[in-house]
Amino acid sequence: MAAKQPTIAITMGDPSGVGPEIIVKSLNDKHIYETSHPFVVGDAKILKRALEVTNVELKVNSITKPEEAVYEYGTIDIIDLDLVSEDLPWGQVSPEAGNAAFRYLEKAISYANQGTIQGICTAPLNKEALHKAGHVYPGHTEILAELTNTKDFAMMLSAPGLRVIHATTHVGLMDAIKKNNAERQYTVIKLAHETLQKAGIESPRIAVCGINPHAGENGLFGNGEEEEKIIPAIEKAQAEGINVQGPLPADTLFFRAKRGDFDIVVAQYHDQGHGPIKVLGLEAGVNITVGLPTIRTSVDHGTAFDIAGKNIADELSLKEALRMAVELAPENES
Repeated sequence: MAAKQPTIAITMGDPSGVGPEIIVKSLNDKHIYETSHPFVVGDAKILKRALEVTNVELKVNSITKPEEAVYEYGTIDIIDLDLVSEDLPWGQVSPEAGNAAFRYLEKAISYANQGTIQGICTAPLNKEALHKAGHVYPGHTEILAELTNTKDFAMMLSAPGLRVIHATTHVGLMDAIKKNNAERQYTVIKLAHETLQKAGIESPRIAVCGINPHAGENGLFGNGEEEEKIIPAIEKAQAEGINVQGPLPADTLFFRAKRGDFDIVVAQYHDQGHGPIKVLGLEAGVNITVGLPTIRTSVDHGTAFDIAGKNIADELSLKEALRMAVELAPENES
């Protein structure tokens, strides 16, 4: 049986930003349709305006549900929520656009909760516009987690040859060490294992970074964080048959993972994991939320209001996010 192409919902993000432009540029690539069934959730009028700005010649097929999509190269299927005015200005913070960005994501999540789609790929939203519209969230991840009733989730970053999943992310270094515990370590190891298994890797090779230099070097560095916070989780996961090693020194682990020794690395804090990914190239990095009912990938940049509507925005990050959504989507049989 051949693998079925996953259905991916692409949310427009803030319609005043570069999201509409990079979406139409990305969907002008025939390969996207050879590997997936993509459709957009947004405003058709804004998508048509983006086509004019970018000089991309594609048809727009407004639909009310994914089942109406044609999924053919040359036609962009869009769930048209019709939320913003036709003269919405490019590159400006507005509650109208912030609310629309939230509603696009909300609609895509409803499809995920129904099991209609296998992935969500998000164009950037603007947090200030989101907040002005009354949707007070730090960003995409927290909205996704709340609307899917997800308790255990994690940020995963991917670049060519390297995947990293984070035990902690947007907190200070001291807080990251304090918040870290064996329960969270085990949860993240489990999420890494399950995510890559769903993507078709039968026994994912997982490596866990130490917190201290040289992973503590048997108590020489730090205050026993590896022994207290990491080792019990690794032992528990190993007892369940999960292929995980560590804690290992971060200064050599990322090199080993890039070489192919491991399928994914568990990073303990934001910069430990983000640094190696971004060294490999900002344009190739993809932000992924795991633990949700469906995989979610995103571009690694913001709304770029300064260049919105000028046909300057590069679509490479969105295309990479779409590719990663397809790669990580649960396998289906046709």
